[in-house]
Amino acid sequence: MAEIHRRGLMLVLSSPSGAGKTTISRRLLAVERERMAMSVSVTTRAPRPGEIDGRDYHFIDRPRFDRMVAAGELLEHAMVFDHCYGTPRAAVEAALAEGRDVLFDIDWQGTQQLSEKARHDLVSIFVLPPSVPELERRLRARAQDPESVVQARMAKAADEMSHFAEYDYIVVNRELDASVAAVRAILTAERLKRDRQLGLGDFVRDLMRRD
Repeated sequence: MAEIHRRGLMLVLSSPSGAGKTTISRRLLAVERERMAMSVSVTTRAPRPGEIDGRDYHFIDRPRFDRMVAAGELLEHAMVFDHCYGTPRAAVEAALAEGRDVLFDIDWQGTQQLSEKARHDLVSIFVLPPSVPELERRLRARAQDPESVVQARMAKAADEMSHFAEYDYIVVNRELDASVAAVRAILTAERLKRDRQLGLGDFVRDLMRRD
């Protein structure tokens, strides 16, 4: 009997800062650790308290980042709040070939670039907050950023949310458990798509064969 193999997919979660995409990502990885890897971006910004190099980001300087862009080593890259971010190509392509899904926590700019380069492998979800006051409350509750940064993130939120129509799915993050469940349902459906099940034709022909 022929076997069915699956090429991995790229699952993108985007949202304005504070809407919950990072928390959803962590919960998703906790339950999907055997079949999913987190894409660890490179960034030129300094680590925040508690962040670990190689786990949360690869923290690099601007000259090295520019060299990676010039060499074509990044699947996507963008400038966000005066810092550069990008996705290393090699690790992602290796995971997809092994049948593992790769989770991306990136913004709309990066998602557009991924869509241009690898639309067939891409599944994109935009996470919206239930309201603007709740978004601001969540940003302040993190207690990671000074007031000027909080205000900058709130000012940018409307522009980020205006790109919602570019995404395959929308999740309004009213309650964390429900949002995680919604993302897992999307993931399950996308994994079962016919064109992601390699060898399916041979499998069906074996089923239909009459000895």
